[in-house]
Amino acid sequence: MQPHQNIQIPASECEMTAVHASGPGGQHVNKVASAIQLRFDIMASSLPPDIKTKLINYKDKRITNDGVILIKAQNNRSQLQNREEALKRLNALIKSATKPVKVRKATKPNKGAVKARLKAKSHRSAIKKLRAKVDLDD
Repeated sequence: MQPHQNIQIPASECEMTAVHASGPGGQHVNKVASAIQLRFDIMASSLPPDIKTKLINYKDKRITNDGVILIKAQNNRSQLQNREEALKRLNALIKSATKPVKVRKATKPNKGAVKARLKAKSHRSAIKKLRAKVDLDD
């Protein structure tokens, strides 16, 4: 899979809704819809097919079973700032799907480590043998 450098998401593919923010804030939070809920349908988007597949299989609580990314931004008091924050989070999520998976290389302990482990095991074994009941009938 080749890395995708510049992925542009048209604004028409993101559905943003202003909702009431949760949490403290007094009267202001109850009467102003400053939080932004962003919905992004992965399968209906113009993303490359390999990234769509990666995003669908991604283990993230923001991705629903239907393949829709739900992001709620409510950290700021300004609706505009929350809108920018939601888009940044969407960008970061998509960017994380474009990174190639790092291949794990199998390693094994060196000879010194194996020798030290076996020595420690035999030492522990000797300590436990000394704890055994002594048979005086010999």
